[in-house]
Amino acid sequence: MGDHMPEESHENVPSRQRRRFEGISSRAYEHPADRSALVALRKLTGFDTVFKALSGLLPERSLRLLFLSDSVRVSDAQFAHLNVMLRDACYILDLDKVPPMYVNQDPQPNAMCIGLDEPIIVVTTGLVELLDEEEMRAVVGHEVGHALSGHSVYRTILLFLTSLALRVAWIPLGNLAIMAIVTALREWFRKSELSADRAGLLVGQDLRASMRGLMKIAGGNHLHEMNVDAFLAQAEEYEAGGDLRDSVLKILNVMPRSHPFTTVRAAELKKWAESRDHQRIMDGHYPRRDEDGGTSVTDSFRQSAASYASDMKNSKDPLMKLVSDIAGGAGDLGGRVRRGFGGFATGSSTAGSTTKDTPRTDNPEDTPPPANA
Repeated sequence: MGDHMPEESHENVPSRQRRRFEGISSRAYEHPADRSALVALRKLTGFDTVFKALSGLLPERSLRLLFLSDSVRVSDAQFAHLNVMLRDACYILDLDKVPPMYVNQDPQPNAMCIGLDEPIIVVTTGLVELLDEEEMRAVVGHEVGHALSGHSVYRTILLFLTSLALRVAWIPLGNLAIMAIVTALREWFRKSELSADRAGLLVGQDLRASMRGLMKIAGGNHLHEMNVDAFLAQAEEYEAGGDLRDSVLKILNVMPRSHPFTTVRAAELKKWAESRDHQRIMDGHYPRRDEDGGTSVTDSFRQSAASYASDMKNSKDPLMKLVSDIAGGAGDLGGRVRRGFGGFATGSSTAGSTTKDTPRTDNPEDTPPPANA
């Protein structure tokens, strides 16, 4: 289904010269939490059975025929500017086979990379109309990053199981088993989005464009009304604000989602863009695909553990700070918890009033949010 790219047509990518990362391994940009969440997902009881069964049952050919018949396939003749971006993204990340890409009529800004045998990239008209050329280039790179990392298989299974869970809701045990896997898949996919955002930056090589794209996804096409610094300040306020009750609500709010919150994605991407790891990649020092076979799973776990430990230590979230202090041997745990919950544990009357006054912030979302590229 994919096209092979002639090397000579990509010596200079449009608009300006960009670095190419020949033979780059997806390990170069994958977030440590992405790899560890995927390992945890694979170890989930019943996942292997479900994975093998669905790999043989999912209508791969039907999926391709659906997009072929009811969407517009990107090519030199249709959405030519997107075709150039797609081929450039594959060239920069050294992906040999260009995945088929379709534009689907949908006012909601969205993009996805799905498929079992081979990845398919789908973008909506809402996204194409929302973003400018450089912002769109980062999104296309984001999806090509998913393809290079092999994320499309698990994404396809997530979409299928989300639909299946609704159909078998009347079967208590069946629904519980499926929802356990769906919850684990969503946890992994949220982390994989952070990896793909990094791939988008490597392709676009313009942090400002990546930030603008995320801001538009959050607030629409009103950039003249928005400010990058203020947008990033929202992420800091979200992480540090409130007490332990807010920390718990954050967890409950994000659980049904397939994507992290947009401000969090922006803050994570900016932090990585300013890191030594990113600079080393831009300087040409990165892990290569031909070295993937010798990669140690233990080393990957160590990197993930180190990343989690660092994030927890530096986090401003009240719950993460409490957990970090407990791990560090901080005293007065009971007092810290009472203060963290604003007096919740001081008595039943206080607890009752606190619960009553806490605004409900349930997220009714059952499907991945539309405005996430």
